[in-house]
Amino acid sequence: MNATASEHNGMRELIAFRIGEQEYCIDIMQVREIRGFATATPLPHSPGFVVGVINLRGTILPIIDLSDRLGFDPIRTTPRSVIIVVERGQQLVGLLVDGVSDIISADDDLLQPTPEIASTRTHSFVRGVMTFEGRMISMIAVDALVPDERLAA
Repeated sequence: MNATASEHNGMRELIAFRIGEQEYCIDIMQVREIRGFATATPLPHSPGFVVGVINLRGTILPIIDLSDRLGFDPIRTTPRSVIIVVERGQQLVGLLVDGVSDIISADDDLLQPTPEIASTRTHSFVRGVMTFEGRMISMIAVDALVPDERLAA
C-alpha cells in the first residue's frame, strides 16, 4: 500500500478501536497487523504502561497498554482484547486495546483540532477529534506513544 491508498481525494482510511467506552483511531497506513492478545513477558524497570514483550515471528515486540499510556486505568484483558501492531519509523510496537471497532473512511475535513482546553499532554497524544456516524472518535498520534526507540531494546 502506498500513501495514496490511505489518503485519496482528502479521504483517509482509519482503524477505529475501543478503550473502555471511548473510541479512538489511527491511520491504517501505520498498522502492520491486528492480532489476539498474547501474554507478554514483563521487562524489569520498564515504564508502567509497557506490559512487556512478545515474540512476533522472531521479532521481539514491546506491548504498550494504550489505556494506561493515555492516563486511564490499565486494560483488564478479555478474550476480545487485541494487539494492534503499528510501525513507528523502523520500529514495531504493539498497542493493547479492548477491541477493534471497524475500518472507516473519513474525509480530512471531519477531523477537528483537539480543543484548546485540553492539556499539553493531551495535545501530544491526540491529533484531533471527529464525529463519525454519531460517534466521537479521537485520532491518536502513534509517534507520541513511544517516548524512546530504546524501549524496544
